[in-house]
Amino acid sequence: MHNSTFQLLEYSPHLAVKFKEINIEWISTMFHLEAKDEKVLNDPQTTILNSGGHILFVEIPGLGIVGTCALLKTGINEYELTKMGVLESARGTGAGRFLLKAIIEKAKTIEAKHLYLLTNKKCEAAIHLYESLGFKHDPSVMEKFGAEYTRCDVAMSYFGL
Repeated sequence: MHNSTFQLLEYSPHLAVKFKEINIEWISTMFHLEAKDEKVLNDPQTTILNSGGHILFVEIPGLGIVGTCALLKTGINEYELTKMGVLESARGTGAGRFLLKAIIEKAKTIEAKHLYLLTNKKCEAAIHLYESLGFKHDPSVMEKFGAEYTRCDVAMSYFGL
């Protein structure tokens, strides 16, 4: 698929259910939902947006909204790329790459100075995608934020800001 088939959407309250559904699908397939996941997925307005974060979605005509990703503000000009997921039915379409590029551009637009993510070695395809777009493994991020999720054993920072 070409990027022209993808449409980028900003968060709006009626999309909260999609944010939750997409994330529950990928998290529960590989892991179990943790208390922090449930808190964020049940109230993205309070947990992400009210503190200066952003949530984006990717839509494919005929398939609907198939992916989402968030920027969670964790410090002055510091953001965690979090809750990135693409429905299994849309994997391999390029939607994840499109979404990741869009969220990196959003981070640049809001003048983020540090963009990082936490993940797990099981997420090999996602890690490869992150690496291909400029994320590098970062032990300092693991030290500072890694304990937030029990499933976290990989931490990366984006060095292209």
